[in-house]
Amino acid sequence: MTEPSPLGGEILDVAGVPTWVHDVGDGPVVLLLHGSGPGVSAAANWRLTIPALVAAGHRVIAPDQLGFGRTVPPEGHEYSVDSWLAHAVALLDVLGVERASVVGNSFGGAMALRLASQHADRVDRLVLMGSVGVPFPITEGLDAVWGYEPSVDNMRALLDLFAHDTSRMTDDLARDRYEASVKDGADERFAAMFPAPRQRWVDSMVLPMDEIRSISAPTLLFHGREDQVIPFTTSLNLFHLIEQSQLHVFGQCGHWTQIEYADDFNALLARFLA
Repeated sequence: MTEPSPLGGEILDVAGVPTWVHDVGDGPVVLLLHGSGPGVSAAANWRLTIPALVAAGHRVIAPDQLGFGRTVPPEGHEYSVDSWLAHAVALLDVLGVERASVVGNSFGGAMALRLASQHADRVDRLVLMGSVGVPFPITEGLDAVWGYEPSVDNMRALLDLFAHDTSRMTDDLARDRYEASVKDGADERFAAMFPAPRQRWVDSMVLPMDEIRSISAPTLLFHGREDQVIPFTTSLNLFHLIEQSQLHVFGQCGHWTQIEYADDFNALLARFLA
């Protein structure tokens, strides 16, 4: 049996992959796609966002993406942008969702961009937070995240990279995230996703500029000015490329805009989706 979650959740068969999904609330659908840090899950990434969106009158679907959290692909699975995207589309199909607004964080932003470009008929509105998807030289921060070697100390160092206000990153949180990063073989799955040299994985997530320009969904971009993982210039470039876009930058904020500025983030997100 799966452990209960305060955000709800269940295992669904998605194209043959047992997939952990939070599916809560009623109303217009919002699909949340989390980032790619070690020990990440939908609940860890969106624990402050899901209740706010449900309270604002939305049905929220937040999966653990392929290889993350409780979603374990078949042995020998080769991770790729195409496989992650296909899994997200298959999830919408399984749940009978024809259209949704899509919110993508970091790596999840690259998946959200592709959904909006390659499956435009499925996307109402698009929200990107510290998103990958345009070219940039890999940062020391992102290289450290994808090159994570499991230990509590290494996890604590990564958490300090994610947040501008490192007082939020407690030893208890580091221990919890470390345990999540090794549970049920999560460390082996993560090591298989982004092996060195890691610039190639950034490049694999780049969407051609013409495809980005073709995105017609109204788009909201978020970025933390002090982000050490994904450079602020990525969101600035996306802002220039997507015609119907607006950009909100949080000062004194790192990579976790939805956590460091949760109340402001949730208010802006709910207003945009409304």
